[in-house]
Amino acid sequence: IVMADHQSRPMVPGFRQNGEAGKLMHGLLGWDKLIPESMAMYQHGHGQPVFRVASKPEPEVRLWAVEGFAGSIQPWWHHIGAYHDDRRQYRYAAPLLEWHEKNEDVLFNRTPVASVGVVWSQENTDFFGRDDARVRVALPFIGVTQALTRARIPYLVVHADQIAEYADRLAVLVLPNVGALSDAQCDAIRGFVAGGGSLVATGETGLYDEWGTRRTEAPLADVFGVASRGARHGAEAFTVAGFDSWHQHSYLRLNPEIRAGVDGPRAPGEPSAPESGTASRHELLAGFDETDLLPFGGALHVVEPAAGSTVLATFVPPFPIYPPETSWMRVPTTTVPALVVRESGAGGRVAYLAADIDRTYARDNLPDHFRLLENSIRWAARGSIPVSVRGAGYLDCHLYEQQGRAVLHIVNLTNTEAWRGAVHELIPVGPIEVSVRLPGGGLGGNVELRVAERGIDARVTDGAVSFTVPSILDHEVIVVT
Repeated sequence: IVMADHQSRPMVPGFRQNGEAGKLMHGLLGWDKLIPESMAMYQHGHGQPVFRVASKPEPEVRLWAVEGFAGSIQPWWHHIGAYHDDRRQYRYAAPLLEWHEKNEDVLFNRTPVASVGVVWSQENTDFFGRDDARVRVALPFIGVTQALTRARIPYLVVHADQIAEYADRLAVLVLPNVGALSDAQCDAIRGFVAGGGSLVATGETGLYDEWGTRRTEAPLADVFGVASRGARHGAEAFTVAGFDSWHQHSYLRLNPEIRAGVDGPRAPGEPSAPESGTASRHELLAGFDETDLLPFGGALHVVEPAAGSTVLATFVPPFPIYPPETSWMRVPTTTVPALVVRESGAGGRVAYLAADIDRTYARDNLPDHFRLLENSIRWAARGSIPVSVRGAGYLDCHLYEQQGRAVLHIVNLTNTEAWRGAVHELIPVGPIEVSVRLPGGGLGGNVELRVAERGIDARVTDGAVSFTVPSILDHEVIVVT
């Protein structure tokens, strides 16, 4: 048993951090461990004033708690002091505890199901991140996991020492600027790809040893399909120095675009094909048909593509923002790769983001950066993602397997204060279209909603169970047997 003191959400990454904390701790210790977490009932939150004897708003309490349940964390409530004039906090815990007790059969003794693993290590934070760990390590990790959450893709948090242990369970490893890797960890990554696994890697992954010392050779360059040049464009940290500051006013140019009947990519700077259905882009660039340019504003690790790799995006250097008469591209095209992809010989796929889109997404929350991350992961996954969830809202999905059934948590993080506490009200979403498939198959069409306390109709097609959840307020736990 591990007693966790993790009382409330930070503004970034928000409530989902509690489900992620469960994944991280269970990943290290084993999913059979119990992790009760001390959850504050008083007004407490990072970036907000603390009021020790005032009640936290009930929506804030509920969302933090159910995210913990989704990550296999158990409830443990606390109040400050033995007497309170603000008695509202006394009624928050009982309904959640009663629901947890009633549904213990699907909250314990379960195995997480995900085809995507996000790699981390404390050594990377300490020895690569050093005095700037939030910018160099935390933000890339947050950007990737925030994109996975918004894309409704279940994922596991995998320590760099456990890559070989997880290899048979995962289709994709994501390495968000994991600069410090030991030789053994690099070998495990290489072995994962040799076994047919796919990679999505960013930035300076693997360029430093486990002590944070820069290597003379990039040990994973051939796996990524690039050769490192050791240079960098742009800055990792964003600075606001006034409206006329333009040193981070950079872009990514999307390339290539293949025209029907033309063998080869569109030349840099050549106009797009007319809107006649004759042009098509690489599937990783889905959703960007109407633009050749994406905002960037981050740092880019300079590499050269190797033979067999394809460059899908290149770097456009900064140019003035202000005055508007001067806001034109001095260098509209370059050959500096921002996104490189390749097919591995063992059947997997590799996407290498030289541009720190993971960091910039955590920092700026731009939808284009989210879409590029999501597309990269889905392309690498080759259809292996076990859950499809369609419908409006910001939903966090966690999937588990028990003998003979699947357990899917959907936490509704849709609220007007998602990025700024405290939450004033819960906003229901729905209907939500869901499809679930376990790696071993075997699911039938019996679907039960444990929060709404009702069964719903489902259909089974090629081993996937599909159904519609009418509405979700704070969360729903769906049991498929």
